[in-house]
Amino acid sequence: MSIPVSATPKPIDDFDLWIAGFTQPTVLVELGALALCIAVASGLTWLLRRSLVVQDEKTSVLFGRHLVDGVMFPLLLLTLGYIARALLTQTVPLAVFKVAIPVLVSLVVIRVGVKVLQVAFATAPWVKVLERTISWLAWLAMVLWVSGLLPVVLNELDQITWKIGASTISLRTMIEGALTAGAVLILSLWVSSAIERRLLRKAVGGDLSLRKAVSNATRALLMFLGLILALSAVGIDLTALSVLGGAIGVGIGFGLQKLAANYVSGFVILAERSMRIGDNVKVDGFEGRITDINARYTVIRATTGRESIVPNEILITNRVENLSLADGRLWQSTVVSVAYDSDVELVSRLLMESAMAHQRVLIEPAPSVALSAFGADGLEFTLGYWIADPENGTLNIRSLINRSVLQALRAHRIEIPYPQRVLHIHPRAAADVAPSLPASDS
Repeated sequence: MSIPVSATPKPIDDFDLWIAGFTQPTVLVELGALALCIAVASGLTWLLRRSLVVQDEKTSVLFGRHLVDGVMFPLLLLTLGYIARALLTQTVPLAVFKVAIPVLVSLVVIRVGVKVLQVAFATAPWVKVLERTISWLAWLAMVLWVSGLLPVVLNELDQITWKIGASTISLRTMIEGALTAGAVLILSLWVSSAIERRLLRKAVGGDLSLRKAVSNATRALLMFLGLILALSAVGIDLTALSVLGGAIGVGIGFGLQKLAANYVSGFVILAERSMRIGDNVKVDGFEGRITDINARYTVIRATTGRESIVPNEILITNRVENLSLADGRLWQSTVVSVAYDSDVELVSRLLMESAMAHQRVLIEPAPSVALSAFGADGLEFTLGYWIADPENGTLNIRSLINRSVLQALRAHRIEIPYPQRVLHIHPRAAADVAPSLPASDS
């Protein structure tokens, strides 16, 4: 489609007049109004931060770590700037606000994009590159806006077209569609991150797992809706995606069976709560505490610090020992051998006192001591006890109790026997050995 010459925008319209406006005394009025807007926006941001009591400033999109770090300050400043510009337009010619408003718009765009990406993808290595890209694009758009070149550039981009099937697409449409898609996806990430943070706040145990499932489903739904809205904004006919959807379904059915099974298994685990965040489990010989349940895999952390990433399908199809599904307490035992001539009642009392001396050992159920076996070298006692925090380590509490037992037995002079073996020598063998012994001097 051709554009009439008269409709073509002119670059830098009234540029000289705009520059001359900065030499007028009314610029001081605009600067004063802008300074007042900055002061009011700072005060309102400070009051909102205190009244809302931000729990985690690192993950707060609106406030951030500092006063001007979040989205709230530039957003309030932009709002006040528009109000001040509307009031000053009736009395003085504008020069400062023609630059201030585009700068504030760019600042809001940068803050929203950067903070949302930092919250949604905190550990992703490509976030820094995307943040710089958003900043450069926002400042470039601001320069084009202020200079008056933006309509000219958009008009030139509109002239670059190509035909795809029955549709004609211009470069301007593609760029605007990409920007719209990015804005919709960033807003979707912002909403989903806010919902996730609110759902997971102060949640523990089974409640944490259920809220994690709701959070994952909400994020997936919002991202899907955002993608649909973005594609509609670009002008893509969504009915054309039916063939693509069928192809994806076939791919999932044949080539992505394991991936689909892991995702389905993840939602099943979160929904039925057979395994929850914080449970102590044993899977394929690896024992540890569940620290996170994602849509595709589950993270299990051992007391040694090692982490195992287990696909969710394994947790559904294989045998899993959940040590804390019905009860978070864990039973441990240690075996002690004493000499046969030891006082059984005294040994039992000392073992019980050694266990009860440690705070991690539960009083209810109480520790138990049993004469479990008559060993080859002495009496064998089994000391059993319960702990409620196996995530803090099991070997350390066993070591402390063993040291207490050893100290108590030594204090009461109770012998811990060594292995004893009796050697019998046949008389004929002794007679054969005797001649070979050296004669002693008389």
